[in-house]
Amino acid sequence: MLGIIQFTIVALSVGIAFFPDEAGHVLRLWTPRDDNTIEASEGSHSRPRDISRRVVPVGCHSHNDYWRPEPLFSALRAGCIGVEADVWLFDEELYVGHTTSSLNATRTLKAMYIDPLVRLLDHQNRLTGQPPSAQQGSHSPRFTGIYDTHPEQTLILLLDLKSNGAAAWPVIQRQLAPLRSRGYLTFFNGDDTIPGPVTVVGTGNTPFDLLVANRVHRDIFFDAPLDKLVETLESKSMTHDQVIRPSTSSVSPRRSADAGQGLSGTPDSIEPSTFNARNSHYASVSLRQAIGLPWSLQFSQHQVEMIRTHVRIAHSHGLKVRYWGIPNWPRAMRDYVWRVLVREGVDFLNVDDLAAATRIQMDRLNASVDEGR
Repeated sequence: MLGIIQFTIVALSVGIAFFPDEAGHVLRLWTPRDDNTIEASEGSHSRPRDISRRVVPVGCHSHNDYWRPEPLFSALRAGCIGVEADVWLFDEELYVGHTTSSLNATRTLKAMYIDPLVRLLDHQNRLTGQPPSAQQGSHSPRFTGIYDTHPEQTLILLLDLKSNGAAAWPVIQRQLAPLRSRGYLTFFNGDDTIPGPVTVVGTGNTPFDLLVANRVHRDIFFDAPLDKLVETLESKSMTHDQVIRPSTSSVSPRRSADAGQGLSGTPDSIEPSTFNARNSHYASVSLRQAIGLPWSLQFSQHQVEMIRTHVRIAHSHGLKVRYWGIPNWPRAMRDYVWRVLVREGVDFLNVDDLAAATRIQMDRLNASVDEGR
């Protein structure tokens, strides 16, 4: 009997290690909900009371956010400043879900994310009508963000586009209109990037060529391929302190419109200037593929140096570092990986367990405060 139990534990550990997303989803289904927490449910027209009171926002990215008991609001309550939605286009409507079989008429991008964000931000800014026009020359946030403790903090809405990028692009643009018309979106005005309460980032099949086509105004930013940035700079023998200047030339040919994260609609030949803060926000890559996992619960020195290189290069482009594919189990490995990434300056933890991730982020923040005393 003991042998069977040990075999079962090992088998479950291996399965969870190789399929963390699916395991995380099952665990969330069995996690009891806190009925004492007052939140707005999907489709509700009320604002959650005290959704951000005393909440300190941290670099936490809510992976597959739509799987949570309260999409969007669970992440906000935890202090995460990034949420992710897988988006599918059918009949001129954008649906949210992990697979096509999970889609239904009520789970739309508008109902689950855009409308709730509009209501939250209208309340935060005490708006009863059309807000004042954006201050084009200002680099400070033009409106109060979601978090009471840090009203200048932007929220990242990552749209992982699963359908054909070119077909979905105009629909996404139209559906963002309520946020855009109120001035709530971070945007590029042809010269500078002006921060807003919400920063929309496109990944998956988001078409880079269509994203950058408008040179004077855009309010969707790209999820740049971090591994390609590193490869490009190393092949060009550039140092991290060289100035990264945005390219003004059009490069062809381009990759397929549905090439996947960080590649859809990008030039075949990626230059150091291809991705920058004018057109991108995240620089992302799979931790497993780019760094590898610490199977002995300790990264090698080479792995740590590679993380540092990624952070240095992404920051030289003005981009935020995000690794995906971080294992949920074993928890000791997961927590070790998180702590190393936070220590080395990675901007966002891509997570399923919101409470554990924000706790590690807060531990680091508190330690930094103590070190500064």
